[in-house]
Amino acid sequence: MPDLTILIPAHNEESNLAQLINEIVMVVGQRAPSLAYEIVVVDDGSTDGTRAEILPLMQNNAGLRIIVHGRRAGKSAALKTGFEAAEGKWIATLDGDGQNDPADLAALWSEIAAGPDQAIYAGVRRRRNDGLVKKLTSRSANLIRRWALKDTARDAGCGFKVLPAALARELPYFDNMHRFLPALARRHGYAVREIPVNDRARVHGQSKYGLFDRAIVSVLDLIGVYWLIRRYSDRGVVAEEARGSSRETAGPARSYGLRA
Repeated sequence: MPDLTILIPAHNEESNLAQLINEIVMVVGQRAPSLAYEIVVVDDGSTDGTRAEILPLMQNNAGLRIIVHGRRAGKSAALKTGFEAAEGKWIATLDGDGQNDPADLAALWSEIAAGPDQAIYAGVRRRRNDGLVKKLTSRSANLIRRWALKDTARDAGCGFKVLPAALARELPYFDNMHRFLPALARRHGYAVREIPVNDRARVHGQSKYGLFDRAIVSVLDLIGVYWLIRRYSDRGVVAEEARGSSRETAGPARSYGLRA
């Protein structure tokens, strides 16, 4: 079983994805040679040569897997698919456009391996390589999110995240959940550690998100996340079961956990 699953959601990232995968293999081999990892690509209904580009790489990389959505379902759906498929104890998410730097992940791994499991590591981009409109809408959405959710995360939209696989599979799924991972992790009692990371310029293709996705939809989702956090209870209920002593029903007592 690998220690880490590197999860890459991608939609129409031909010419970016193969380069990113080759870079991951090289950088991890150089900087974290003892790390046992796999790479899981979730192709979210690409209509270009994304899948054809990476299939040849699988011949020389036994740890490379690809999962294909039959139609485009969105980044959060791709992450959810990857969370369920991941075999590593930890999951690191990197965007398929190559803007996240694998060197940041390799440098961070020793801290993650030595640290507590009850934490999520969230990237904070040192210098953003985005256009003016994208920067302004993201900044506005971040300010509203931080005010409404009392969420101190400085860059929730950064694609660089590392979280325990157990937590990833517990998170509630909804469209655009990826923008609220730090707040949802805190909802489950996990600490959020912010890590300065590089934000590289996109070399090929175009961003898949526009003004509507980043601003209006984010505000609508914010209302749902606010409700989720307000109704969540960490008190928990423990139920214990005892069985009769007949041969047919005898067996050890079992305990069940319930969280509201």
